Amino acid sequence: MLEIRPTCENCNKALPFDAEDAMICTFECAFCRECVETVLKQVCPNCGGNFEKRPIRPEHLLEKYPVSEVVVYRPVDIINHQKLLNKTTNS
Repeated sequence: MLEIRPTCENCNKALPFDAEDAMICTFECAFCRECVETVLKQVCPNCGGNFEKRPIRPEHLLEKYPVSEVVVYRPVDIINHQKLLNKTTNS
């Protein structure tokens, strides 16, 4: 079951369970669409993978399956991320 993390790891924008702009990678790193498209260039800074739209957990299941309250706030190191982007585009 997905954690449904509450914020963007880069900018700390709120990403509630029903956020239309929440994106995740295969390891559930959570980012807003704006950061994914403009800062990250569709490449996860943690694993180098791609992103997909995060599914929305149905509201009637939130009590039984609550979303995460753990905030993971790690602004992206732009220089290191550019190195990762260079590696992924050159491979």
